[in-house]
Amino acid sequence: MNGAEVLLETARRGGVEVCFANPGTTEMPLVAALDKTPGVRAVLGLFEGVCTGAADGYARMSGRPAATLLHLGPGFANGLANLHNARRARVPLINWIGDQTTGHLAFDAPLTSEISLLTSWSGWTRSVKSPSEMAEASASAVAAALGRPACIASLILPADCQWEAATAPLTPTKRMAPPTAAPELVREAARVLRAGGGCVLLGSDALGERGLLAAARIAAASGALVLLETFPARVERGRQLPSFAGLPYFPDQGRAALANVKGIVLAGAREPVGFFGYPNEASRLAPPNAPLVALADPDAGVDATAALEALADELGAPAKFALAPRAAEPFAPTGAKLDLSNLGRALAALQPENAIVVNEAATSGLPWNATFAPNAAPHTMLGLTGGAIGQGLPTALGAAIACPDRRVIAFQADGSGLYTLQALWSMARESANVTVVVCANRKYRILQAELARAGVAEPGPKARALTDLGHPTIEWASLAKGFGVPGVSVATDSELVDALKLALGEPGPRLIEAVLA
Repeated sequence: MNGAEVLLETARRGGVEVCFANPGTTEMPLVAALDKTPGVRAVLGLFEGVCTGAADGYARMSGRPAATLLHLGPGFANGLANLHNARRARVPLINWIGDQTTGHLAFDAPLTSEISLLTSWSGWTRSVKSPSEMAEASASAVAAALGRPACIASLILPADCQWEAATAPLTPTKRMAPPTAAPELVREAARVLRAGGGCVLLGSDALGERGLLAAARIAAASGALVLLETFPARVERGRQLPSFAGLPYFPDQGRAALANVKGIVLAGAREPVGFFGYPNEASRLAPPNAPLVALADPDAGVDATAALEALADELGAPAKFALAPRAAEPFAPTGAKLDLSNLGRALAALQPENAIVVNEAATSGLPWNATFAPNAAPHTMLGLTGGAIGQGLPTALGAAIACPDRRVIAFQADGSGLYTLQALWSMARESANVTVVVCANRKYRILQAELARAGVAEPGPKARALTDLGHPTIEWASLAKGFGVPGVSVATDSELVDALKLALGEPGPRLIEAVLA
């Protein structure tokens, strides 16, 4: 076996079943080796940001790493934005990055670069020096990606190390159980909440069904406010679970939400801070004198779900949380022009049981997320963890490949969707069960809000032009058809309902451009 075959077989034994690839010359041995490793599926992405975002979505839904196959430093750099989001989501992910042959590096050929300088977002990086390292390096990458916490592992692979003969494949070690919260932290968190005015901020694995139910028990026993981190990687939603508000995005609103809090327990979340700094505003959102108890540190991989259950027991909470029944809210279209209200109500009413909703709808997704999703059918929501836009469509692709039996809904803003719309082609090629709903307001609405917050009440023509997507009009339905995805543009709630019923009732991808009034 050559080095490429050994690397792939070792990764397969470690649970790597999918490779999202945009390869080049230095990865040809790995491309050939994929045909000799039947347990690893190859998915082509037309842009590296699609590959990295899809690997993120796959990991969020499967809990296992996918691999990306990327071409030297420039190819890896093209995928960095969605690796930033993946790092913030704390998912397991492996990058296989081709490099020049070891003997060719010294000649500084045009595509040669110092790839290791680009890997700062990886939790683990290694540059292979000889084919004899390939098995051990591959096994170590799998172990690092599946560590506690999970992380991005990047392997830099010279082409000659791929094509030359290598030692036999290895079987990576099994994933370790997550560490548990220290008993003294559980007692300290209980003390803070018993004092009154407490808040529990949930993130990471605390946002599964068990974690949410444990948080509800804690709130019932202590009267604590429970909030979700602003952009969760994955959260279970729907009328079968308790519904908690998210910490607002804008810092003044986040500060207001925490204004009366006298202590904060962090369960799978970091200290709440503003997304950006603003003039004369503090970065921290919590009141200055409110103590913070890091009950379950996500950066240490501590089991936040078990920590919440231990805290509920420490508080003497009832063993089970009695959830008040919430009925589904039907939606009857009237032919009205689409707005954020009827769009959100229609989607929540029609989304199928056990759907996966990838929410990169930005400002358009706020009403759905806050008002309508809590009463929708049970579903999983994936959020924009790192704020690097262009995540939604690739993440939806990866989630659909991880969970082919579940319908994925990509709830997508038009501006951010244009960053990685090449994902539509991969959806069509893989027959992925993704329904894309593009909220077409023809503008970068979040930037208009930020201009207003910066005190620019009347933007000038250049500022207005930099937030406008309407000249010329972007025809999403035509773009989708060009990539092999059936697409339709709708402007009324009646048209939207008809399009949703068709898209959600058939296998494969479809796109709906929802033109907002």
